[in-house]
Amino acid sequence: MKKTSVAFLSLFVLLSCGNQENKTKESLSFTAQMDSVLAHADACSDTVAFRYARGLRLAYQPDGIHVYISNPDPSVADKQEEHLVVRQPARRFICTTALQLGNFEILGLEDRIVGINSLRNLFSPRIKEQMRSGATVRIGKEGNFDLETVIAARPDYIFVSASKHGGFESLKESGIPLIPHHGYKETNPLGQAEWIKLIGLLTGETRRANAVFAAIEREYLALKNEVQRYDSLHRRPTVVSGRQLRDGWYVAGGRSYMAQLFKDAGADYIMSDNEDSGGTTLDFEAVYARGLHADFWQTDGSHADEFTLQTLAKEDPRYATMDAYKKGRVIFCNFAKTPYRELAGVQPQLLLADFVKAFHTELLPTYEPKYYKLLK
Repeated sequence: MKKTSVAFLSLFVLLSCGNQENKTKESLSFTAQMDSVLAHADACSDTVAFRYARGLRLAYQPDGIHVYISNPDPSVADKQEEHLVVRQPARRFICTTALQLGNFEILGLEDRIVGINSLRNLFSPRIKEQMRSGATVRIGKEGNFDLETVIAARPDYIFVSASKHGGFESLKESGIPLIPHHGYKETNPLGQAEWIKLIGLLTGETRRANAVFAAIEREYLALKNEVQRYDSLHRRPTVVSGRQLRDGWYVAGGRSYMAQLFKDAGADYIMSDNEDSGGTTLDFEAVYARGLHADFWQTDGSHADEFTLQTLAKEDPRYATMDAYKKGRVIFCNFAKTPYRELAGVQPQLLLADFVKAFHTELLPTYEPKYYKLLK
């Protein structure tokens, strides 16, 4: 089996856009990759089209670009659309979730963010510096936004999220347009990342957004295809997700973003017959029985200290009886130590690589996981 040639491996960094054949082979960090991609962005089209995102559609009309935004969650029956007409680039935005910040970060457009809510963990060095200088301000938390600060920041738009409850009614009183950002509801990893094109439209940086997404898409599909070829000759491992949280075992739904990542990384998810498109809580015993002999176990959380297998077993001694635990195959992401909430949604190729590294190490012998790593 030949070694896979994707940008985080041996690595082939593709600096072309669309169907161009110009390819530069370099071994680069992800930041350097994006710098290279952005340097060649002018070669890309400035016309946006959505291929994966189900919550976005648009129409180019004489009076501007008409953007229609809806909640892509398959469980939402009433697909109400917000209608927005983009006539000129905007320069000032307020973000109310970490993922919204990440959409700007991946495009190198942090300077457009003039306000953020009071995030628990902030990783972006540029946003931190902008906050120190006063270029970016904190507007408070949901339900307790500082309207005077919001208005003083003079934003062109405020991004809001359906997962956040309370406070947005007061923001409406400011008269500043609110834009719902439903990227986190996309069940296709590339669909979630494709919301960066909305940022490109609003900021007038469509070539930049097209270039960055094209690089993300190529890397993701190259690794996914390599895994599929590998799968034809090897056994697919099984994986269980989540763990006990308060009233039950919280797992990724069988139609969720995470379930799709497991599939693309070459693993069979034990809850694939579940119809939920997001996370869901099930009876502990039911999940435990199905996951007892799973080859791998994916879970996550926010911990100030190092999270180990022993830490996990202290939460519930039954965890130590699971095959994945006994074999040291628990894949964990610490939200307090990584920019997962900010950047993972726009780096699906790295999430995919993290899981491939765990499930099929021989495919990525030198890759260092960024978010999900095997617990010590």
